[in-house]
Amino acid sequence: MKRTICFVTMGVLLFFHAAAMAEEPVTLESIVVREKKLVKPTKQTNDTVYTGSEITPEGIDAQGAKAAVSVYEAVNVLPGVSVESIDPFGLAAEQKNIRVRGVRGFLGAMTVAGIPNYGGNPMGPREYLYDMENFESIAVYKGAVPADLGTGVGARGGAIELRPLWPEETWGVKFGQGVGENAYSRTFLRLDSGALPAVNTRLSVSGSYTDAEKWKGPGDLGPRKNANIMLSQPINDRDEIHLWYNYNSLEQHLYKSMTYAEVEALGRNYDNDYNDRLTGIAMEDINYYDYNRGDYLNRDFLAEIPLSFTDAFGLIVKPYYSKEDTEILGGTTVSGNYVVQRRMREIERYGLISQLDYRFEWLTASLGYWYEDSDMLISQKNYNVSTLAFAGYGMVMKNDGDGIVHSPYLKLAGSAGPVDWQAGLKYFRYTDPASQGYTASAPDFELVKAADLYRKEKTYDEFLPTVGVDYRITDGIELFASYGRNQIRPYAYVPLVNVYTKNRAAFQAAGVTLDDMFSGYDMETSDNFELGARFRRSWIEIVPTLFYAKHKNLLTTVHDPRIGPNVNYYQNVGEATGYGVELETNFFLGDHVTFFFNPTYTSLTYDEDLTYAGATMDTEGNQVVDTPEWMLKAGLILRWGDFEVVPMLSYLDDRYGDAENTEEVDDYVVANLKIGYTLKDLAFCKSLKLSLEFINLFDEEYISMINAMDDSRSGRTSYYAGAPFTSLLSLSLEI
Repeated sequence: MKRTICFVTMGVLLFFHAAAMAEEPVTLESIVVREKKLVKPTKQTNDTVYTGSEITPEGIDAQGAKAAVSVYEAVNVLPGVSVESIDPFGLAAEQKNIRVRGVRGFLGAMTVAGIPNYGGNPMGPREYLYDMENFESIAVYKGAVPADLGTGVGARGGAIELRPLWPEETWGVKFGQGVGENAYSRTFLRLDSGALPAVNTRLSVSGSYTDAEKWKGPGDLGPRKNANIMLSQPINDRDEIHLWYNYNSLEQHLYKSMTYAEVEALGRNYDNDYNDRLTGIAMEDINYYDYNRGDYLNRDFLAEIPLSFTDAFGLIVKPYYSKEDTEILGGTTVSGNYVVQRRMREIERYGLISQLDYRFEWLTASLGYWYEDSDMLISQKNYNVSTLAFAGYGMVMKNDGDGIVHSPYLKLAGSAGPVDWQAGLKYFRYTDPASQGYTASAPDFELVKAADLYRKEKTYDEFLPTVGVDYRITDGIELFASYGRNQIRPYAYVPLVNVYTKNRAAFQAAGVTLDDMFSGYDMETSDNFELGARFRRSWIEIVPTLFYAKHKNLLTTVHDPRIGPNVNYYQNVGEATGYGVELETNFFLGDHVTFFFNPTYTSLTYDEDLTYAGATMDTEGNQVVDTPEWMLKAGLILRWGDFEVVPMLSYLDDRYGDAENTEEVDDYVVANLKIGYTLKDLAFCKSLKLSLEFINLFDEEYISMINAMDDSRSGRTSYYAGAPFTSLLSLSLEI
């Protein structure tokens, strides 16, 4: 399969080269593209160089019901992006993974209108919070990330920007209802007021209710309840204030993971999941389905307040507030005891992004500042699996203050003849608050401060430059290049604390405190380079891109011989190198057919051998965990009259579940099919659309998600099966 992808990719490039030589240059202005594109190039406001890819409304819709509730599912059409999902509905909250050019998605950024979305434990974006019907498009930056995006904890794994569909100019109603297998049901409603008389205020209110049963094992994936309110208020001829509020509540049972031994006999273990009843046997009851579930509650508010002083000089201010309350139950063993562990997240963030813009005759300058205050309370409690009596704390760390981000930035962009250019510099400074740890012993479990569990305040900072240039050879052919440095602030605090508390006596005997362990934490960084071309004719668009990245200070397991032969913990000492090629294409074959073909080759390898428990692991030159070398996204959009047929397939190459590349997971091809019928300009509505979806059309049994750190060794990785054939039916109505 991978040879086929390589040959076809080369054939596409040669075919277009020959066609380009045969045709006279055609100006961009004269090209009339009648077909709908799923993906197009994008850039930020005031930028001159296209450094990202934008998934259009057609692109979101083509990927079906799962893309309506999951940001990751909505961007899965892009080359260089690998999305691993357990369920066919996009509902599984944290049992979903994304890799961008091999880098794990929780090391990337997600924003709404440039405002950061993230949380802790795990660190990274909360991609399950939104109804995608409330966004006009999604921008994805895989290499250089624009300086004016509030990237939260960082963007080593790229950045995603959700662009809201602000309230419409005219009143309207959008309604959708979906049903399907596994008791799937989704109802969505959005109301737009249009411009209200006199004040011209526009308001939109939307809500959705989504539920489904798990496709295997007992339990449900919902309900998921979402509400969104947006307001647009013109304040003069040039400026308009935007307010945005989103509420999302999700309750769901989890899917059980598999070991590699079970993966090797996938046919026998494909349907294995948690138990549907209690047995009275502790080692069995940690696998009771109702002891393995999550409740997620998020509320987010943001505003965009622009003020234009002149046509050339303006200010925009974006205040925001975010609140998360999450509780996740999981059956596990702690110190040989069978317990139900309760992980709790109480996260509160507020901040402000402000930016001054001045448009000179030959360039635009943007000077901005991002400030954020975050308070994260992460805790664990254990309960006896047989009696559910309190059995102690898993971890108790209380911060002495909040985490603070200060991040000024400068962007310059301009044009000179056929050359467009831009450059930016962001300074990221994060102050991690001091933290006090506590111990608690049976039977009363009274919390007691421990001097060796104190962690000092620490500041992390980095300069993050970006530069991009675009050269138009003709109106239909251009070359582009970009560079950007990205970072991710330290993460995985809980595993480090757990290692220390589990081996506390050994650490104390060696004179090592928790603060000493954290002294080895630093920010991961990556230097990213892109070189590409963009060809365009009336019937084709093709964008080949070469990329290269150097990753430093990667979080890696190390062995400390002072503590003992079996004690290992994380430190930021690893390095990796990535490179590859992406091809993004659209063929417009007449008025009725659009074909897209998006292959990717990725090499992301360790620069040196890693160590574990005093032994050297054979990892130098190995492909990083869960990173396929070859991927392919391809499909057709076939339209005839009111009918639309969209077959799509994705191919994922072999991957490995461990750093030594001994746990190999087979490649797979999954095909999906969507059939739609649309009636327009009816007496009672603008349009009425009926859609039928077939997910995993040929019922492929495969491993979808691999849950592992990049340095995972054999036997420590969790695997999850992909969903089988599933059919869905949906109806959408627009008035």
